[in-house]
Order: sequence, then C-alpha cells, then structure tokens
Amino acid sequence: MAELPAAGAAGKTAAGEPAGHHKDAILDRLAQQANVAQFVSYGPDLEQRYAWARGHSPNHEFASLEEAVATLLGSSPERSVNLRTFHPLNPKSREFVYGRTAADEVLADLRRLAASGLYVIVNETVDIHDGGVSGVAFGEAVEFAPEDTPRCVEKEGTAAMPRELAGRLFRTVYGFEPALPERPGGGRGLRVEFSLHPLRRGYRHDHTIIWEIEEVGPPPEGAVVSWPNRFSRFVGDKAFGLLMADLLGLPVPRTLVIPRKLPPFGFGTDTGCAETWIRTCPVEQVPGRFTTRRGWLDPYALMHEEDPEGTAIASLLSQQGVEAAFSGALVAQPGAGPLIEGVAGRGDEFMIGRRGPEELPEAVEAALLGLYGRAAEILGPVRFEWVHDGEKPWIVQLHRGEGTAVGRTVYPGEAERFHEYEVSRGIDPLRELIRRVEGTGEGIVLIGRVGVTSHFGDVLRRARIPSRIEDPAP
Repeated sequence: MAELPAAGAAGKTAAGEPAGHHKDAILDRLAQQANVAQFVSYGPDLEQRYAWARGHSPNHEFASLEEAVATLLGSSPERSVNLRTFHPLNPKSREFVYGRTAADEVLADLRRLAASGLYVIVNETVDIHDGGVSGVAFGEAVEFAPEDTPRCVEKEGTAAMPRELAGRLFRTVYGFEPALPERPGGGRGLRVEFSLHPLRRGYRHDHTIIWEIEEVGPPPEGAVVSWPNRFSRFVGDKAFGLLMADLLGLPVPRTLVIPRKLPPFGFGTDTGCAETWIRTCPVEQVPGRFTTRRGWLDPYALMHEEDPEGTAIASLLSQQGVEAAFSGALVAQPGAGPLIEGVAGRGDEFMIGRRGPEELPEAVEAALLGLYGRAAEILGPVRFEWVHDGEKPWIVQLHRGEGTAVGRTVYPGEAERFHEYEVSRGIDPLRELIRRVEGTGEGIVLIGRVGVTSHFGDVLRRARIPSRIEDPAP
C-alpha cells in the first residue's frame, strides 16, 4: 500500500490563475500522491498548465501541442486519448470527447474547445473493457465491478467484500494487489476511487489507477459478501464461489479458470489425484444444463458448441479430480440444521437424479458440518457440492444463500394443482414443465428416489415452484 505524502504545491502554471474549481489542479495534486492516467492540460489561451506524462518529469513543459499529443498517444496502451473540458467558474459538465486515436483529430478538437473559452484536459484513454475492475475502497470495505468506472458503486450488482479479502481476490485473479493510498501514519479513513488493469498504465506505469481521494466522514466497518454480483457474472458463478471458498481457507481441488474476458488464473490445493474434470461455468447458476465431464475436453470448442453467442458461459473450469469415497450436496435449511445428502462413490449420477440419496457415515456428515460452519461464519447460509476422499471433504461448488427445503418439500407453498413428474425422464423436460407452470399457481411433485439437493431440487427452488418429492409406488 502506498502512503500519502504531504500535498505538494500546485504546478508552476497555477500562479495567478483565476479563482474557481480547477479540475486539472486537483489532478496535479493527486498525481503527486498516486498513479493517475497520463494527462496534459491547457487553458483557453492554449498555454500548457499541467503535464504528467510517463518518461518526463512532473509538469514537464512540452515544446508544442503536437509534441504533447504525440507523447500521450505513444504511451497509451490503446494509443488513444480523451479530451475533458471544464470552466472553473461553472462546474456544470461540458463536452467530453472519447477515444481519439489520430493526432490531427486530437489537435483539431483541442483548438476548437479552447477557442470556446474552456479549459481542456487531454488524458490517455483507460479502457473499461480490458478485463479489469473499478470501484471504491473506504475503510474496511471494498466495492467493485468489471467494465465500468468507479461510479459503479451507485449501481445494483456491485460486488462488496472486506478489504483484506478483496486484496487476496485481486492477487489471485490478476496477480497483484491494488496500490491504494493510505493516510500518513496509517489508518483507512480515506475514500479512494480506483481502477485495476491487466496492462500497466498511468504516469507511474502501474496496474492501479487512482481517480479520487477524499475524506468524507467515518468509514463503514466492513462489507458482507454476496452474489450473484457483476464480478461473479464476469468470471462465472461456479468460479466465483470456488474462489471465495479457497480464499476463506476451505479445501478446494486445484482449479484452473479459463475465462472468456481474462487470462486464465488458478487456485486450490493438490488432491493427490491426477484426473481432470471439465466444468462449464455459466454467468449465473443453471443447474444441470451445461456440461460437466470427467476427462479433458477442448475448452474453447466446448464453449463455442454450448454457447456460440458467448453470453451464457463466462468461463470453463479445469479442476483436479478427487478419489471419491462419497459425494453429494449440502444446503442450509430455514429454521433447522443443514440438509446433507449423498451417495457412495462419485456424485454425478446423484446430482442429475439417476441415483437416490444413500445413508452416509457419521464421520463424513460431521466433517461436512465442520466445513459448513467455517463458511457460514463469513458468508452466512451457504449450499455446496462436496466430495469426500475417505479422509477429508472437498468443496467442488459453493453458493451463498439458504435453501427452502424442509424434509421432502423442495419449495414450500400451496398449489391449486400438482403436476406429477417422473424423474426418470431427465431434467430438460422438467425445465419445460416449469416454464408452463410458472405464474399459474400450480405446483410439481417429483416422483422418484431423487435428492432434495440434486439439480432437480435446484431448478425448482430457483423457479419458486411449490414442489415436493414422493417415492414411486412399490
């Protein structure tokens, strides 16, 4: 973490300037403290005011407009600049020109805007679609989202978590922790707007860009992790859940995440098994719809085959196998302890309803309850899929939230009519039945020895269809 030095004096062009709100002077002071997007600013007279361009000393005076623009274009990763305008006596937003790549166009815009009496800041374009995130760190809380500016915190779906946990997440996904300024002498009373980028950029050529620093009162005590959020959708729901489990110190098999919009990243622990599982990772959980396969498959061919438009699957997981003695799922129940179901051996047949739940050893259930307690302490009620190797349990999927199941009830509620559905037909026809039943006040009864925690139960809970399970007639 970078410590804030005392604010330096304004640049030499600030002397004698008129009173008012000078956005470029604020940027100049910020640049003395942290990494900012490279910029050069001009007054209406086209006299240079401030300049922070990599490879040059602070407020280096360029010989000409042409030299300054060429320098910024040449040092921007996208070879692109923006033009921001302001008037110190009128804070109302003025014209903003985004993403200019041709020097002659930049110069023409600069001269035109200055001639209208505006101050102009020419800064490197910072691409919000480069795979990074933007957000705000304030006290012990960090909020962030991909493909947006720090104002993402004003929108729904922004990810939130404790600062220390967010730092470890960024280290795992991006390979670095954000360089967030702090007060001299310590403390986290600053509100810091930032963005993180896979490619280094800015005056200090770093992965973190700081956009604003201010003190606005007592900081929040922390943040509660919840998902789905915009970042979990960005990397995929399964990937995010397993990443959170690993960051919390829970046993997760060694996992390589292969996203669409980021370089691959990995986490987890060696299970001692050399087998590989390929798991498709939808934007949001879609139980039982996309491929999970024991053994290697071409990840990019699989993504193209199952999601040719690139909108449903965010990533693929290449996950180390576990020598399965027992497998199954656990879900938190309202007003009761967690429901644990599973079978001996591998659990893929159980999850898709081809094997019913079996009695599990007490030691296995006790170990799973221990994992649940550790996860719930930080995340609140959770549900997860697990594999036990005979010595310890491993988490192979994790989701936050409480189930609705109590006993053999999948989702509670009265219904005008219950449709019977034989689980032997498979899960896809059940999805079609759910689409017909939704909004009608009708319910569904699953007929078969299927687990409440199986994918059959998942799709009914997500659809909020009154439903229960009944064993088939002898």
